[in-house]
Amino acid sequence: MSKKGSEFVCQSCGAVYAKWQGKCDACGEWNSIIEEKKGGDGFSNISTQKKGKMIDFVSLSGEEKAINRIQTGIKELDRVAGGGLVPGSVILVGGDPGIGKSTLLLQVSASVSNLDGNPECYYISGEEAIDQVRIRAKRLKLEQSPVHLASATEIKDIIATLEKSKASVVIIDSIQTMYLDEVESTPGSVAQVRACAYELIKLAKKKGFVLFLVGHVTKQGSIAGPRVLEHMVDTVLYFEGERGHHFRILRAVKNRYGATDEIGVFEMQDQGLMEVENPSALFLAERQGNISGSCVFAGIEGSRPVLVEIQALVCPTSYASPKRAVVGWDSNRLSMVLAVLEARCGMNLSSQDIYLNIAGGLKISEPAADLAVAMAVISSMTNKPLPSDTVIFGEIGLSGEIRAVSQPNSRLKEANKLGFKSAILPANIGAKEKKTNRVDLAIHEIGNVQRLINWFS
Repeated sequence: MSKKGSEFVCQSCGAVYAKWQGKCDACGEWNSIIEEKKGGDGFSNISTQKKGKMIDFVSLSGEEKAINRIQTGIKELDRVAGGGLVPGSVILVGGDPGIGKSTLLLQVSASVSNLDGNPECYYISGEEAIDQVRIRAKRLKLEQSPVHLASATEIKDIIATLEKSKASVVIIDSIQTMYLDEVESTPGSVAQVRACAYELIKLAKKKGFVLFLVGHVTKQGSIAGPRVLEHMVDTVLYFEGERGHHFRILRAVKNRYGATDEIGVFEMQDQGLMEVENPSALFLAERQGNISGSCVFAGIEGSRPVLVEIQALVCPTSYASPKRAVVGWDSNRLSMVLAVLEARCGMNLSSQDIYLNIAGGLKISEPAADLAVAMAVISSMTNKPLPSDTVIFGEIGLSGEIRAVSQPNSRLKEANKLGFKSAILPANIGAKEKKTNRVDLAIHEIGNVQRLINWFS
């Protein structure tokens, strides 16, 4: 039973229970429920004695205020943010431990502080000591940048300092290490994260500085703490990448001032994170031609066309149940494509182990990769390589038809720019796209998966 004035809150999803239990019924996490005092979240101390004021309503039409964005000098970040940082906005940055979140934000603070006008940048670390941050800055050759550095975790002290500053950019690394005295729970708990974020966001809106909040992620890859944190901020960025690859992907999943699903590509080097202006060339740099099971997919990430290599390996299995291993793509989508190939093309894949890999560590989610995956699987199955100068894209339906995808011209122009000579794409891309297509590519249209076999006969 809970004590008077207390409740039990799940630290993963924020669900509230009257008594303690080992497993959260809402999210399924074990040992994540902690006792907290009621009214300690920073929101329940609202006075009801004073009457509210009448609010004014306006029409939808009217002049918009021009947004003066701050150009950080890091083009990939500016692209993901929608063209630059908006004063007064709050950006939540999440990613796996050691992926490079602190490195990126230290580079951002150093770059902004060196802009014309010398805007003030404050880097507040709650995880590392000052000497540790200085060591990283020296390795990145940023030690001469006029960044205001501090190590603190008490929100009241941070707010008191920022109130008297002329900050343009403030970085909190990380929000899970901050705490507020009025909240009777440990740092990182749902109540602490929610209350600390609320106080910082309120100050950022009042003072008009850009606020970066670094957030830890759970083992499922989502940002730890209450889901309401993502609703409170203006932009949510995920920093993705595999430890074994030197590529890093900065992806926007929420942006009130720009497009979502936009990506920025970085390369991790000894001097820090370097921008990759042409990610297609980098993803295909180590590709070997005339290899069976390999093809190039022309995809779209946000507004940017990206060419990546899709690799498939098909080999006989020695077990009753064949293995399906997928890296960088949806395993359920692969199962659907394999089922279509078996049902519509007569291929026997039930006795084969199939391995699928998106080279370079990029994760693809769009269904336009269906056709490229199918071609790679058939190529590996027949041990016949596809032409190395061909790009592929198209969605596969359950009846075996090849469906059109969005922005075909952008995909073709990117392929033409990198020297590809031909493209395999859906037959019904439309007369308008064909007429406006001005690329020097040989177009091969496929309307049904049964015609795929003809490429390898």
